[in-house]
Amino acid sequence: MSRLALIAVSTRTATVSIDAEQSHFLLAELVDWRLINDESETVATGVADQAVFTIHDLQPSTRYRLLCDRDELDINTSRESTLVNIVDEGASLELDDNAPRIQAAINTLPNGATLVIPAGTFRSGPLFLKSNMTLLLEEGAVLLGHENRKHYPILPARHADGRVLGTWEGVAEACFASLITAIDCQNLNITGAGLINGGADAADWWTWPKETRDGARRPRTLFVSHSDHVQVTGLTICNSPSWTVHPVFCRDFLAADLRISNDPHSPNTDGLNPECSRDVRLVGIHFSVGDDCIAIKAGKRDLKGGLDQPCEGILIENCHMQRGHGGVVIGSEMSGTVRDVTIRRCSLRATDRGLRIKTRRGRGGQVSNISLDDCYMDQVATPLVINAFYFCDADGKSDYVQSRSALPVTDATPKISGIHLRNVVADNVGIAAAAFYGLPESPVTGISIENYRVTFDPNAKPDVPDMACGFIPLRHGGIIAENAEFDRRDGIVLTPSLQSVSA
Repeated sequence: MSRLALIAVSTRTATVSIDAEQSHFLLAELVDWRLINDESETVATGVADQAVFTIHDLQPSTRYRLLCDRDELDINTSRESTLVNIVDEGASLELDDNAPRIQAAINTLPNGATLVIPAGTFRSGPLFLKSNMTLLLEEGAVLLGHENRKHYPILPARHADGRVLGTWEGVAEACFASLITAIDCQNLNITGAGLINGGADAADWWTWPKETRDGARRPRTLFVSHSDHVQVTGLTICNSPSWTVHPVFCRDFLAADLRISNDPHSPNTDGLNPECSRDVRLVGIHFSVGDDCIAIKAGKRDLKGGLDQPCEGILIENCHMQRGHGGVVIGSEMSGTVRDVTIRRCSLRATDRGLRIKTRRGRGGQVSNISLDDCYMDQVATPLVINAFYFCDADGKSDYVQSRSALPVTDATPKISGIHLRNVVADNVGIAAAAFYGLPESPVTGISIENYRVTFDPNAKPDVPDMACGFIPLRHGGIIAENAEFDRRDGIVLTPSLQSVSA
C-alpha cells in the first residue's frame, strides 16, 4: 500500500496525506518529500511533520509527481480559465473596506477562474462567492473581517422560495452575513497558505453571544449553504464571531489541512459544524477553540421552523483537537437525525470531553451508527459521554426533560443506537472512562467497546460528566451506564484497576 494519497487538488494547490493510516495528526518521524515536473525537474521540496499537508505555488493544468522514499504520487492540477489579483481590481491595504472592490471582481469572474488575495492585510466586509471559482489566499495574505457590523448585510431566515437560509442553533433565523459566504454554489475551492481572520477579537461580537442586534444573530466566519462539491484546504481561520466554519444543506464538502483557532474564552466559537449535510470529510485539521472543536448537527424542532434533513456520511480523520468543550460533539440539535459518522486516527488533548452525544426529550430524531476508532486522548476529562437529559433551551430543567421516570414514547422522543469504540487510548482521564445516560423509555442500544485503555489523572477533582440535573460528581469513574444496553465490552483496561459500574 502506498504511503501517499491525494486528498484534494485545485488550480494551484494540492493537499496530500502520507502514512495517514499509521498516524494520528502528527507523523512519528519527519519525512522528506520532493515534487518534480514532467521534465523530472525539482520544483519544490519539503519536510512533512503532519500526516496531511498542502503543497502551494503550483501551476494550473500541470502534471507533477510527488516523491517520498520509494513511493510516488501523480498530481494533476485543475484547469484555470483566468487568474485575477484583487489588487488589480482596486483592492488596497489602505482601504477601510475592500468588500465592494473584491465583490465586483467575483461577480465578473468566468467559470474556472482563480481570484488571488496576495500578501498583506485586506480589511473587508462579507464576500459572496459563486460557483466554479477558486479563492486563493497566498502566503502572507490576511483577509480581515471588518470590526463594525454596519458593514455586514443581514441574511434573512429563508430564501424567497421558502428554503431555510439563515440559521442559528438549528432554527431558521436572520443572521449577519459571514466574512466568506457561499450560497447555492457548485464546484468551489477556497485554498492557500493565507489567513482568514474573522476579526471578532477587535469587534463586539463576543459580548452578546445569545442575543440579537439589529434583528439578527452573530455571523460565522465561513458559511456555506445549499452548496455541493466544496473544498476548503490549507488555510488558517481564526477569531470567529461565532461558529467558525458552518456548512449547512451541503453535499460533498471537504475541509483538509486547516488550522482553526479562537480565543479559549470566546463564546460558542465552535470550529467546524456540519449541519443537515451529506458526505462530509474533515481531514488533518488542527483545532483550538472556545467551544466544541467539531459539532455535528441536524436542526431542532421550533415554532420558527428549522432544518429538515439528516446529517450523514461524516468522516473525521487525522485531526488534532486541543482545548474546547468537546472534541467531536453530536447534537444537541439533532432532530433531523445524525447517522453514519466515523472518527478515526485522531488525537485529542485537554478537551472537556472526547466524543459527546447530547440530546433531550422534545428533540426527536435519531443518532445511529457512530464509530470512534484508533484514537488517542490525553487530559480529556470524560472521553465518551452520551446524555439524553441535556438541559438546553428555556425548559431544559423542567420535569418533562429531566424526569428519570419513563414517559410515553412519541415522535419527540430521541433515539440513540449503534455506538462503537475500538482501539482507543485515553491517558490522564479525570471524571470517568465513559458515561451513558439514556432515557428510561428510550435506552441507548447497541453499544460496543473493544480494546479501550484508560489511565487516570492523579490530580483530577470531582465533577459531573455532563450537563443535566441530578448528575453526581465523579472522579476516576469507570464505565457509567444508566438505561444503556451493550452488545460488546471487551479489552477494557482501567489503570489503576477500577470496577466497571452499570445499572
